[in-house]
Amino acid sequence: MMKSPIPPNASVFHPPLLATYVEANNSFDLERLLGTFAEDALVNDQLRDYWGKSAIREWAKRDIIGERLTMNVTKVINHYGNFIVTANVDGNYDKRGLPDPLVLAFYFTTQSDLIVQLIILRNRFDV
Repeated sequence: MMKSPIPPNASVFHPPLLATYVEANNSFDLERLLGTFAEDALVNDQLRDYWGKSAIREWAKRDIIGERLTMNVTKVINHYGNFIVTANVDGNYDKRGLPDPLVLAFYFTTQSDLIVQLIILRNRFDV
């Protein structure tokens, strides 16, 4: 079993917008989650693009709310105004072949207190 080098439940600071995103994600609050995105935002998850709030709504309903996805944030990095959030994720998704914990990196670009781009990638510690 692959272990994350970051201890679970580590105290992590993140800006209010990202805190709202994580809280909405973890409480399965679709409307609050969508409120963190700009109208023309881009989400790329599992190598698929979701452009605009309508597409992001369908993605979130299916892959966050529907799968009961939760995030345990372990690290936040501010890199030139962009934020990289590392989190152990869990939920009701198919876990066959995935490490435990599943560690994902959420690359946020924000503007005017809204998320304009979110790219989600699987972190790997075995390469």
